[in-house]
Amino acid sequence: MKAKTCLKIAAIAGFSGVALGAFGAHGLKKVLSPELMSAYQTGVLYHLIHAVVLLVLSAWLFVHPTVWLQRSAVMMLLGLILFSGSLYALALTGERLLGMITPFGGVAWLVAWSFLLLAAIRLPEPKSFTSEK
Repeated sequence: MKAKTCLKIAAIAGFSGVALGAFGAHGLKKVLSPELMSAYQTGVLYHLIHAVVLLVLSAWLFVHPTVWLQRSAVMMLLGLILFSGSLYALALTGERLLGMITPFGGVAWLVAWSFLLLAAIRLPEPKSFTSEK
């Protein structure tokens, strides 16, 4: 994923996370059971956290584009869609089978964070700025 694409996705993810959070807080509070509302809120929380992660990844990709950062961004997005999306769908429909998708999103995020670690390990050491006397 290119830096500009990642930035656009981060913006969409942030916008949609805030919108879905507001919808849940104002439109679903009296409609959903406490258990389903908790699932929905968990989806929103992880949605917003990973929107910020995508934003940071986009900045890093602008400065130092690497294949591992690109892979991490793709897996972060996949995790967001599978994890949060399945929790939203579960909460709105009450269909418990949708909860079987959620762990796949969690695994995608674990892979994404592992790719981010690989990117960090492969970063060259910064040049030191020592003052000459």
